[in-house]
Amino acid sequence: MRTPDNRMATLSRDNSVEQKGTKRTKARRLRKIGFENSGVESLFAERDVGSPASIKTRSRLRFLRLLLLRPESLQLGLGAALALLSTLHSVLCLADDSFDPARLAQMDAAIERAIADRQLPGGVLWVEHNGKSYHKAFGRRALVPKAEPMTEDTIFDAASMTKVLATAPALMILFERGKVKLDEPITTFLPELKGGGKEAVTLRHLLTHTSGFNTRLRRDPDWADHKKAFALIGAEKPGDPPGTVFRYSDINFIVLGEVIHRVTGQRLDEFASREIFEPLKMKDTRFLPPDDWLPRIAPTERVGREVFRAKVHDPKARRMGGVAGHAGVFTTAADVARFARMMLKGGELDGVRILRPETVKLMTIVQTPAAIQARRGLGWDIDSAYSRPRGDVFPIGSYGHTGFTGVCLWIDPFSKTFWMLLSNRVHPESSGNIYALQKTLATLAAQAVTDFDFQKVPGALLPSQPSRPLKSGPQFRRPQE
Repeated sequence: MRTPDNRMATLSRDNSVEQKGTKRTKARRLRKIGFENSGVESLFAERDVGSPASIKTRSRLRFLRLLLLRPESLQLGLGAALALLSTLHSVLCLADDSFDPARLAQMDAAIERAIADRQLPGGVLWVEHNGKSYHKAFGRRALVPKAEPMTEDTIFDAASMTKVLATAPALMILFERGKVKLDEPITTFLPELKGGGKEAVTLRHLLTHTSGFNTRLRRDPDWADHKKAFALIGAEKPGDPPGTVFRYSDINFIVLGEVIHRVTGQRLDEFASREIFEPLKMKDTRFLPPDDWLPRIAPTERVGREVFRAKVHDPKARRMGGVAGHAGVFTTAADVARFARMMLKGGELDGVRILRPETVKLMTIVQTPAAIQARRGLGWDIDSAYSRPRGDVFPIGSYGHTGFTGVCLWIDPFSKTFWMLLSNRVHPESSGNIYALQKTLATLAAQAVTDFDFQKVPGALLPSQPSRPLKSGPQFRRPQE
């Protein structure tokens, strides 16, 4: 009895009789899984000797061909066969070997498993390296009140990614123009916040989540507008002296959003659209999405009889009218990709400059004090409990952010790579958990890059070592992006 390896060898044997028999066998197997006369047969033709595809790519194509046509593959069923064919098609489109197709296939499979396990209804994956990209939609955009397929142009509630897509760059534009200073006290702009130690809190403390503010605003008494939100913030007292502890808090960016409003005379949504989204041609990105966007927006949580759609999921931002410094942006994977390219290119894209190169550098290097173990940039995460999207391979010194609704972005300036997964894991309930998936995809995304050595990265940071015993308390609870 021949082993599977022998069968694979037979398929590639340079013998005309065997080749004819093999072709008939392939046709029978394609017919069995429903692909006869579907155009799929052309994918299995050997590449021409003069093809621009490299030897490495041709060997991978041959491996995937043989894998799909092995008798064992028929046991996987139509769904698995379709997944393999989808990966093969992607490989054919990547003629320059930018990515390892096996790793891309593993990314696809990991997302499909998470969908099958009901951790998310669907999502859009995007991996890009040196201008070459792999992107794909998975699963469903909506499950209730009726099922809708996920599409690549789906618009997602970006949740806390608002902090780095809108608020942080908007503030740094004002910094470049000399309108604000990073070490200026917040009471310079918001004098009503004086008292309780808040006079010592600076803009830098807010950007790095080292202000000492608590993690969330009180809900008692209940409140429902912007004015009452700031009345509650005015009553807050930092739980720790500013600059002594990292505690991720939406309050920090709510305050930053209001600073931008006070300095510019424009609401954050207006300033961000004019200075960031429109110049970058992020045509599907904004706060307060219009009604004609509704069919493409991924719904989030079902609360009572209402399924949130085109309404921000975050309750604080919702109470503040949908525009806040910590949440409220809606966007697509293609638009986030444009933003990431701008960051990798030093603040400029397609001849349009949003930020100076030195400002991008300032935002994405460690700005937290050495005594704090978590390492954060200005808005961006670098090395903390939230760094799941860095995975196990991307170097420390790369940066990114996550969002509670199920979104994440990670950018590596060393290898010129970024990846993202945009999803609505809170639909229709908030029980979906994609923490493990984010880390798995991050590791595979780096492993998919074939022309960069992640073992030797000049300029990368070493893992941090605690310089003092870590405090217990709210900053070490389950992350709430």
